[in-house]
Amino acid sequence: MGGGKFARFKFYSTMQITHTDIYRFSIPMEPFAIATGTMTFAQNVFIRVFTDAGIYGVGECSAFPMIVGETQETCLVMAKEFARLWQGKDPLQIEDRLNDLHSFTAGNTTIKSAFDMALYDIASKAENLPLYKYLKGESKKVETDITIGIGSVDEMVRTAGILKDQGATMIKVKLGKNAAEDIERIEGIRKIVGPEMVLRIDANQGWTFEQAAEALTGMGDLNIQFCEQPMRSWFDDRLPELRTLSPVKIMADESCYNHHDARKLIISGACDYINIKFSKSGGINEAIKIHDVAEKAGIPCMMGGMLESRIALSAKLHFVYASPNIHFYDMDTCMLGHLADPASSGVSYNGFHLELPELPGIGADADESFLKDCEKWTV
Repeated sequence: MGGGKFARFKFYSTMQITHTDIYRFSIPMEPFAIATGTMTFAQNVFIRVFTDAGIYGVGECSAFPMIVGETQETCLVMAKEFARLWQGKDPLQIEDRLNDLHSFTAGNTTIKSAFDMALYDIASKAENLPLYKYLKGESKKVETDITIGIGSVDEMVRTAGILKDQGATMIKVKLGKNAAEDIERIEGIRKIVGPEMVLRIDANQGWTFEQAAEALTGMGDLNIQFCEQPMRSWFDDRLPELRTLSPVKIMADESCYNHHDARKLIISGACDYINIKFSKSGGINEAIKIHDVAEKAGIPCMMGGMLESRIALSAKLHFVYASPNIHFYDMDTCMLGHLADPASSGVSYNGFHLELPELPGIGADADESFLKDCEKWTV
């Protein structure tokens, strides 16, 4: 793993990967709209990496093509290639196994995150420890926000009122279509939820610089905690200027895939916060590096995600427990209209609070009855 507080893994030389099962893990859901498109089902992939020690590791990723550029189909194709690369190799040599994937292909961080997750599941199961304890973390209270997708002003305001009645204390609002309407959306939502509700906004790269400046200055008196990714990542050079103009703090999301991106954003003064997602970082290993770079610079992070089930969400919560610089939690993926729960164990929601079982590894797996209807490949 390298230096620092995460360099604490016991390695063995006898374990070998025998084969990998790969599943098309489609989860039906209510349509969910952001600035760059609408999803009608979660385009997920689930894997089990088996070893000759009788331990297998699970991994899940959620393709979000409008953001990361991968689809379920591309993830499935690359998963078969990755599985071949790992046959007969030691899963406990985490850096080596991930370098196998990086040497084979640049990018493809979404499907890489599932394979990364499986390695950490195997390693922590081999130690008979929950993943967060393997990472030397401690459990803590975690309350997620809940996201409102883009709709009409009236629809979004009505949804905000419903969420408040359900006990939500933090709402994240998707914006980025039209600056003037976006101001109207937030004015209406603030009015219905009152002054105490934490409001976060996410433009998902939808605004130009001028639109972002208009929207953020127009929301200056609405007590917005932060704005995620106001502009396309190719305008990162203008983020420092926008940050100076904006009364709302800026969180980098699509601008930050790895710790090199984090370093460049921090050096240029481009953001106040960074959003970490496994589907961007390629999994836990790189997420740790982003976390550590940001922590050293005093830049708080958020744990985010795409449309993962409770399986990948469990891995994210373990990572949160081991990551003191994660101050914000956007971990509502399973609450965003999933019409099926494909997990048999793992993280659970108590209202908007997340809780983990004390089980070895990630502590989550897929429900066999759900897997029966999934297309499957064994490599």
